[in-house]
Amino acid sequence: MDAFSIIARDGDSLARAGVLATAHGDVRTPAFVPLASTASVRGLAAAEVAELGYDIVLGNTFHLFLRPGGELIAGLGGLHGFMGWERAIITDSGGFQVFSMGHGTVADEIKGRRGGGGGAGSILAIEEEGVRFRSYLDGSERFIAPETSMAVQAQLGADIVLAFDECTPFNVEREYTARSTERTHRWLERCLRWRESHAAVDGSLFYGIVQGGVYEDLRAQSLASVLASGCEGVAIGGSLGREKEQMYEVVEWCTRGLEAAGAERPRHLLGIGEVDDLIRGVELGIDSFDCAMPTRLGRHGVALVPEPANRWRVELDRPRWRESAEPLLEGCPCPACAGGLSRAYLHYLARGRELTGARLLSAHNLTFIARLMADLRAAIIAGRLAEVAGALRAGAAPGTL
Repeated sequence: MDAFSIIARDGDSLARAGVLATAHGDVRTPAFVPLASTASVRGLAAAEVAELGYDIVLGNTFHLFLRPGGELIAGLGGLHGFMGWERAIITDSGGFQVFSMGHGTVADEIKGRRGGGGGAGSILAIEEEGVRFRSYLDGSERFIAPETSMAVQAQLGADIVLAFDECTPFNVEREYTARSTERTHRWLERCLRWRESHAAVDGSLFYGIVQGGVYEDLRAQSLASVLASGCEGVAIGGSLGREKEQMYEVVEWCTRGLEAAGAERPRHLLGIGEVDDLIRGVELGIDSFDCAMPTRLGRHGVALVPEPANRWRVELDRPRWRESAEPLLEGCPCPACAGGLSRAYLHYLARGRELTGARLLSAHNLTFIARLMADLRAAIIAGRLAEVAGALRAGAAPGTL
């Protein structure tokens, strides 16, 4: 029996609602996946994340490979036992982090930010065999290959495993993007051969990653290679363009290609999680998303609110909230809102960089996104997606529709 089942489709878009069966429970789609990159959803205990309604989190192979190491985690019950998370886990292969060190601005491009850099780590060589790089932790030389990524993900005990790939930025030439994409396909084959020869990975689902940058023909070729591999799911990665409209165009190339191929496999969009991107991504037929945005904003004193003109954000460390008795968001069930805490109190915590503030705002932001995704899923099932998506874009609060 297939792991993924579609229970409803939207008649006016590519959106669909489904259920993804994993070894650690069902994942209701479309779904947002909070990041637990280093075996922790920053600021929250695993039980708290589950209480917010999430079926799945993402652990990062690259970070966990460097510290504390896959062998240690395997000895402590895998990532589920290590972090006390009993539901599904997807693991990023590590490709994004490795190559962002070399290309520098790839993370900023994909997440719509400007500036930034690759941090203390650096790539020493990208070779057919794999990648040699310098660890951002201690400067030591390390090596990661497709087989390394597969072995570490097996040690982590992930329910969904991603192929090792090269994540290229927007600013590289087409020729390099083409060569890189071809190498990613060869690495995909090596990942699959490793999995076939290791019975320890039985029960996990494997997603290939579609690359090809902003070139429609390269994306089509990559999609064909991923589908031909027989993988259980498809992830869309790499540079998606300079602006949102180009990103949506690239995503639609991929999802329409999947529709044309009759491929009913789950579709994951890597590294995307802004509110407007989630709404549009669902309309384009994406089943799951991951992004650090909700907890990153929470740590910096920013809360998600139904204010599209302000990118669905309110910056609570601004002076205007110093004496505000206004609640963060009426009707929100998160601890801050349900507890009746004022914006003045949250402003005070944010200005003082109190850990309590980071925790409260992270929980609020994850609650906001969980309710948003629940609204979109329910709307697909009820045949109301256009109405609900329009209301959300106009500023309706998630959970009120």
